[in-house]
Amino acid sequence: MIRLIFAVLVTLQVSLFSQIAKAEPKLGEAIRYMPVQDGGRIKPYDTFAKEVLEVVYGKQKYKTESGESAPAYLIVLTWMLSPDSWVNRPLFEVNHLDVKNKLGLPKDQKYFSNNELFTTDKFQNLMQELADKRQSQEKLTPYFQALQRLQNQMIYFRELAGGRLLKIMPSPVSETWLSVAEIPETQQGLFVNISQSVAAYLGALAEHKDVEGAKATLDKAVVDFQKSVEQVAPEKYAQAHKVGTEVFYNDLHPFRWTYVLYILASIILLFIWIRNLQSGMGLVWTITLAGFFIHILGFAFRVYLAERPPVTNMYETVVWVSWGVMLFSMILEKIYKYRIFLLAGLLVGFVCMVIADTAPAVLDPSIQPLEAVLRSSYWLIVHVMTITISYAAFALAFGLGDIGLIYYAIDKDKHAEKIKHITTGVYRAMQIGVAFLAPGIILGGVWADASWGRFWGWDPKETWALIALLGYIIILHTRLVNWIQNFGMLVAAVLTFNLVIMAWYGVNFVLGAGLHSYGFGAGGVEYVSIFVLLHFIFVGYVFSVKKLSKV
Repeated sequence: MIRLIFAVLVTLQVSLFSQIAKAEPKLGEAIRYMPVQDGGRIKPYDTFAKEVLEVVYGKQKYKTESGESAPAYLIVLTWMLSPDSWVNRPLFEVNHLDVKNKLGLPKDQKYFSNNELFTTDKFQNLMQELADKRQSQEKLTPYFQALQRLQNQMIYFRELAGGRLLKIMPSPVSETWLSVAEIPETQQGLFVNISQSVAAYLGALAEHKDVEGAKATLDKAVVDFQKSVEQVAPEKYAQAHKVGTEVFYNDLHPFRWTYVLYILASIILLFIWIRNLQSGMGLVWTITLAGFFIHILGFAFRVYLAERPPVTNMYETVVWVSWGVMLFSMILEKIYKYRIFLLAGLLVGFVCMVIADTAPAVLDPSIQPLEAVLRSSYWLIVHVMTITISYAAFALAFGLGDIGLIYYAIDKDKHAEKIKHITTGVYRAMQIGVAFLAPGIILGGVWADASWGRFWGWDPKETWALIALLGYIIILHTRLVNWIQNFGMLVAAVLTFNLVIMAWYGVNFVLGAGLHSYGFGAGGVEYVSIFVLLHFIFVGYVFSVKKLSKV
């Protein structure tokens, strides 16, 4: 049955990629496919617009005064067509309370206008405060990160309004494309036609008159512009052959479908597990494998578009870890058939994917060029992917540990058999994690020797990876010599995962120190801290319940 499902899903994937190759833009959407150079790569205007609106507005769609959602590719272009009409609209997202206080803004308001934020002396004082902090070369606190985002929001809006941010024409003499403000007069005239067509289209939408005709006119203006630009540097414009695939990827949003299927499968499996039913696993496996292959499809898109392994930032490693959790849980489930292994994998995989999808300010989902030190697909595969896949095994052990402790809190004697099975899964998952983490660290040392001239330098990333490895090795050995029993293993699975959190997230987002600067980021510290604290409280609660049950 599983082999049949596997064959069907592979066939569907092949069919899907063939359909992508034949896909044509919908009427009125040719502008989404217009190639743009941004962030060191060629991307469709659709992606550019969504990323810009995400920075400025915090979302990929703009909610108009009437309550309707307007797409980014139209909204962002209007900033350039009519910037004066936007200066008093609530466009800029500000969340940090201290920033609001210093700017004299209402605490309960989320969006503010250009004139409310950037035209006051208070804003200039904050920018000077940010500049002084940068000169100190200290890691930016959440407050200064909020100021940095505010500065980026201002720059994005003003540079786009001035026609300097949108680079839409390859230069015949340079690798850097020309912005709207720099393109020659001939192409300027054609781009004006696009602008006028967008304005006419927006007017037709507002009045509900001849919308189809306005769409066709807009498409023709875009095609005429692209034909003219292509003649200037045809070989460089040919580099934009992947824009159609990227727009399809944006529309499909495969990772969202992935976690929807994972949670659906987990709900059905949870019902089967609790009721101890003998049927229904075929349906669970069908939905799980469908989600897993859509997961793979999402990876395939990113690999094709970026031309590299998809593990170069925190967002991609979270998605990769989610995939690894599912892989290891399915393997263990096929071996032991306890059902709980697959359930834990589905729940952990779902949580990872939801976090990746709903926290773009912390986990940047945009496809970025590789940092210089990472420009080796070989080392990305053998080191980075090996290290991070070990985190997946430890995350599975963590999820199983949580479930096992819940059973301890409910009634450890009644659920003794289930607890025993869960402990077995924890032990196996830890073994898998150590089997990947140990060689991953060694291979990282080899890469470090080639890149930095030394095998080991007690860099924070190296040190915490080693601490995590030693922590799990200690747990495995104490279990082997019978120093800890089922309860100890479950507690260890939950608490030892904090070492992984520190090595994976803490070094990059909290410490922000060391040679692994390509992985540094900002944000989410308060949420991770609450997550860790709640699990310490949970373990303490279960421990007290266990102690009281002996009285």
